[in-house]
Amino acid sequence: MIERLGAPLVEPIFDELAIVGVGLIGSSIARAARRRNAARRIVVADHSVAVLERAKALGLGDVVTDDPARAVRSADCVILCVPVGAYAAVGRAIAPALRPGTIVSDVGSVKSAVISALEAALPGHARLAPAHPVAGTEQSGPDAGFASLFVNRWCILTPPEGADEQAVAKVRAFWEALGSHVEIMGAAHHDLVLAITSHVPHLIAYNIVGTAADLEEVTRSEVIKFSAGGFRDFTRIAASDPTMWRDVFLHNRDAVLEMLGRFSEDLTALQRMIRRGDGDGLFALFTRTRAIRLGIVAEGQETAAPDFGRRAAETDEPVT
Repeated sequence: MIERLGAPLVEPIFDELAIVGVGLIGSSIARAARRRNAARRIVVADHSVAVLERAKALGLGDVVTDDPARAVRSADCVILCVPVGAYAAVGRAIAPALRPGTIVSDVGSVKSAVISALEAALPGHARLAPAHPVAGTEQSGPDAGFASLFVNRWCILTPPEGADEQAVAKVRAFWEALGSHVEIMGAAHHDLVLAITSHVPHLIAYNIVGTAADLEEVTRSEVIKFSAGGFRDFTRIAASDPTMWRDVFLHNRDAVLEMLGRFSEDLTALQRMIRRGDGDGLFALFTRTRAIRLGIVAEGQETAAPDFGRRAAETDEPVT
């Protein structure tokens, strides 16, 4: 799938790109930026010795360091790929080392809270241009990344009020070079949209898998042995990085709670249909929700292949 990224750019978008955090997303950015020549030089930083050793072995950066300040000191763009709960601390750590005009971006799936944290931590001469690539897998760590992760996926930019237009344009060009479609929206609206399309589904997955694990009448071996496709999809989602998702829910609390309230109301209505034997109501709901699935496939954000396109052996890239 690498060829789908296209040929390397004639001129890099950034002279030096610093990636702080070398997990699935950070390592995928490094791979894709290298393939596309989107940055002349790549520096990667992480606090984990084990992660840094893998980053070196995989050749993810021209420089690999455990010091985020060192990583950013000559960068013209910094991308934070750490859990959103760490943004404030990382922002404070890199602030003294940032050169005037350096673009600071990120990949977090929460925006309002982290923009506030970064605006408070970063110096006035930094140019903040937040981003959220809506892509990923349940895997984590530098070995989980792959260069085509962002191809044909959406990346949402949420520039704060007064953001430098040139910085936003360069971040947009960067994500387009990595194969993404780019959308711009306000941070609060982003958080509401992602609460229903990503955050609440993850919460439901964590909850239903936990419920299955707690059932005294059903053994763990039976849950594993007789898992149908729907439950298997829930377990795939529930295998996502615990630290990242803990921070997401704590930092997008209001939007998640609002969407959970609406979900609870709709679930109560569904309970009522089942209790009353309302077959027409159930059929109408399932017909409407089926159309959403078909729309997602039509937009190229999923495949209509058997087993929801999740048969890794039949594909040539990691399953998303």
